[in-house]
Parts: sequence; structure tokens; C-alpha cells
Amino acid sequence: MDDILNNTYITLDGYVELQKYRYIYFLIMFTAYLIIICCNSTIVCLIVINKNLHEPMYIFIAALLINSVLFSTATYPKLFIDVLSEKQIISYSACLFQWFIYYSLGGSEFLLLAAMSYDRYVSICKPLQYPTIMRKRNIGIILVLNWLLPVSEFAPSIVLNANIKLCNFIFSGIICNSTVVQLHCVGSRALNIYGLVCFVNILLLPVLFILYTYTKILIISYRSCRAVRRKAAQTCLPHLVVFINFTCLIAYDILLVRLDTDLLKTVRLLITMQIILYHPIFNPIIYGLKMREISKHLKRLFHSDKNVSTQLYRH
Repeated sequence: MDDILNNTYITLDGYVELQKYRYIYFLIMFTAYLIIICCNSTIVCLIVINKNLHEPMYIFIAALLINSVLFSTATYPKLFIDVLSEKQIISYSACLFQWFIYYSLGGSEFLLLAAMSYDRYVSICKPLQYPTIMRKRNIGIILVLNWLLPVSEFAPSIVLNANIKLCNFIFSGIICNSTVVQLHCVGSRALNIYGLVCFVNILLLPVLFILYTYTKILIISYRSCRAVRRKAAQTCLPHLVVFINFTCLIAYDILLVRLDTDLLKTVRLLITMQIILYHPIFNPIIYGLKMREISKHLKRLFHSDKNVSTQLYRH
């Protein structure tokens, strides 16, 4: 009986007037996915190709953009299928896997932002120790831990959820998240406690650490000369903008998905769409425009492409 229940398909009831706007949904999502892949991949390739960008700060930026590509690639194909299908359904096991990917990569993003804030903290507040602390070996360890820790944190909760019976098969969303527990016949206290532990370890602690490091940077910069303040503003502002943007979206997502009311269906959809559309596009735009070295290489790239196109046109 358990196998029958847990292999039952769940209806995704998060879309608003999908029958009417099916092809508009698809066009927006497909266009956004292409932009996400192109923008993020372009900056990652620039960082990989140009040796002067092989510094910890840019390596972390590349990792953050790769994280966005992984999230989008894991999410969008199912969305394409859903908006073009007559019925928006997903198996319970696939729903749990989607939940796992959603929070694992979301947790990795917070840990990467924490690593980037620490990199800026060491660079500005402890410049003499920077080459020793931010060695390639240490960066490699940080990057591995940034992806492994969320996976190891969220994997047990997925295993625990896999054998729980379902009594409701209509999910009020387009991507499976923690509100899948509302489909269970009986709530699990153990799952709630473990979810709280994951929330503290993967989200709350990194956020507090980020706020602490940028507060220290702000204090040190205020007491230092104009050159230090300029360096802090140029390198920290893009990170802060991305951090605030992502934190607000996740905070809204956590709050709204907990409110079980039909009045919030449109709002819930808009917030989810912002997470899957807006944020992965927002990151490369911010880093491409605000990080001087990346912006410089982007201008060279597009300028050289323009020259090549002009020469071909003349011939």
C-alpha cells in the first residue's frame, strides 16, 4: 500500500489561467532560460579564459553563476513539459527530488555568498594575511564544502519523506518545496525539527555570518583612507546587492508557501517565477556591470565581435 501511495502522481496547481496563457508561459520561460545560460556561461568562460581573473573573488563569482546554471537546468525542462501538457502532474519521488535540488542549490548559494563575504573581509581587513588564507587549496576545499554540505543536510529529510503516506494529491505550486509536507496524512515532529536544523545551518548561520563580515568591513573602511573605502565599495557592493536580492526572494518564498490560502495563489506564482526567472538573470548582470575587471573583458569581447562583423560585412 505504501508503494502505491508514494508512486501516485501529484497535480501541480500553482499556475494561473494556464489554459489561456499556455504559450505565453512557455515563451517567457524558454526565453529566460536561454538568457540565463548565455549570460552566466559568458562570464564563467571569461573568468576561465583570462588568467588575470584567476583570483579567489572571481572564482567564487564563477561558482555562483555555475550554481545558477545548475539550478535552471534542473528546473526548466520540467516546467516546459508542464506548461505544454494538458495535465500538470509529477510523481511523488520526482517531487521529492525536485525539492532536494531546489533547497540544496539554494543552500549552496547562501554558502557561496558567505564565502565571498569572507574573501572580501580578509582582503580588506587583513590584507597581509590574504595570500596565506585564500590559497588555491583552501578555495578548493571551500567550494567542495559549499556543494556537499547542503546535499548532506537535505538528503536525510528526503529519505524520511519518501515513506510517508499521502492523503492529498494537489500541490499548490509549480515547483516542489517544503510545503509538500502539507500533503502528508500525518505531520511528523521529527521532520519539522530536522527541517528547522537545516534552516539554521544552511540559511540562518550563513546570513548572520555575511552580515557580520560586511559590518566589520564597513567599520574598517570608515576608519581607513579613501582608497580602502573605494576598494570596499567597488568589490563589496555587487555581492551585497546579490545577497539582499536573493535573501528577500527566499524569505518571501518561505513565508508565502506556508500560507495555505487561495487568495495568495497569484502572489505565490509571481514569487516563484522571480526565483526561477529573475534571480539567475540578475546575478550575471550585476557582476558584469559592477565588477570593473569583468566589465572590462566583456567590453573587449563585444567590441572585438563588432569589429569582426564589420569586416565581414565590408568584404
